[in-house]
Amino acid sequence: MVNQKEEQAIQEVTQFLDNLNISYTLHHHPPVFTVEEAERYWAGIPGAHCKNLFLRNKKGKRHYLVIALSKRRVDLKKLTWRLGEDRLSFASPERLQRFLALSPGAVSPFGLIHDQSHAVKVILDESLRKAEFLSFHPNTNTATLTLSRSDFERFLKFLDYPVTYLPLE
Repeated sequence: MVNQKEEQAIQEVTQFLDNLNISYTLHHHPPVFTVEEAERYWAGIPGAHCKNLFLRNKKGKRHYLVIALSKRRVDLKKLTWRLGEDRLSFASPERLQRFLALSPGAVSPFGLIHDQSHAVKVILDESLRKAEFLSFHPNTNTATLTLSRSDFERFLKFLDYPVTYLPLE
């Protein structure tokens, strides 16, 4: 059962995508907080299922949304080096709320619609380049939304985020 706040989050994302004429498929499921929990509901949902990591640098001045295949191991030390940072760590729930208006367990690239100052840099796992479809939470962990990779890139470009692919392992 989806509550009003979750339904509003889904409607906000789907309306945004509708306005861009981006096709998607929406699948409702019980709340999930980890990839392992989500896997129970992904049967029959096509595409590359993604995990999203909201990170900050050591001083907390730069923030990153790292999007990877759900099973991909992300080497934060290598990523830190590739980005020229001093250190990367997970950002706090307060920062997640402030920058993307999201809660832990519902981290999603669709939260970028709330990042009016473009304070968050987006990094995509190099292996996602090969995916025809990508699946994400629509700003709530009670649903999975699938869209084509090319439409996802179009979404990012519309929001004026460069599409940056990096190897994450």
